[in-house]
Amino acid sequence: MTFELTILGSSSAVPTSKRNLTAHVLNVHERFFLIDCGEGTQIQIRKNKIKFGKIDHIFISHLHGDHIFGLFGLISTFNLLERDKDLHIYAHPELESILTRHIGYFERTMSFKIIYHHLNTKMNKVIYEDKKVRVESIPLKHRIPSCGFKFTEQPYLRNLKKDVVNIYKIPIGKIQDIREGEDLINEEGEVIQNSKLTLPPYKVRSYAYCTDTAYSAKIIPIIKDVDLLFHEATFGKNMKKEAKSTQHSTTEDAAYIAKKADVKKLIIGHFSARYKNVKPLIEEARKIFPNTFSAEDGEKHTVELERENS
Repeated sequence: MTFELTILGSSSAVPTSKRNLTAHVLNVHERFFLIDCGEGTQIQIRKNKIKFGKIDHIFISHLHGDHIFGLFGLISTFNLLERDKDLHIYAHPELESILTRHIGYFERTMSFKIIYHHLNTKMNKVIYEDKKVRVESIPLKHRIPSCGFKFTEQPYLRNLKKDVVNIYKIPIGKIQDIREGEDLINEEGEVIQNSKLTLPPYKVRSYAYCTDTAYSAKIIPIIKDVDLLFHEATFGKNMKKEAKSTQHSTTEDAAYIAKKADVKKLIIGHFSARYKNVKPLIEEARKIFPNTFSAEDGEKHTVELERENS
């Protein structure tokens, strides 16, 4: 039951020789979600051995070029590979008209259908849900409409202990109820406590993605207690003026958000190309939030399964 983030790109505005433009892939139980799609994303997908056919949902935070220019090539590749599954794109409404014009000129015919889901970037709401995961939008504070995304596993059921089905002669029709927490009443009328039959369920895992944005305390309740937070830190703390004017965040901004939200682990990225060495940026953030790491192209961050206490 995988919950793993792969960083495909970690630079802002322009790529560098070591960093591609922003894109992440989150694997939740072998459901692969692409988050932003900067230039070069499809090359990074190949390098990281992610199958194109696994990607059915793409989430776009906003319509600046460094977050969408990779879409054109990726869609073209899907078409050349004769993809036949629907592709779902969650984005600001204007992206539909941009892609429609591009596809009309360059692709002419398409082997698959694109389904657009228009985002209201001012609201926190569920925008996708299936049996394994729920995705919410996170309103952000940027120069143009922008939102982040929070991915949360659906709650787990309790697990039956080894051999209890045979020991207590549990009818097949009762197993689901027991996994949901009910006690067992056997044929003699004896009540078998659920705790004797099951193990606690696994904890729900979560990931929040917040870029591009200035410091915004409004997101703290939304991302509270997430296991993994990616928060942009385009600038070091000495560039607060530049961060304010461009509506981006500093290392300290990201760290304070993580601290106030009680997240488990912080990844900072979307670094300005001016930084050849991001170690000082990590050190700045760790003074406030020690469990901080830099986004590095090709790195994976896995959230392991843990059981609840009871």
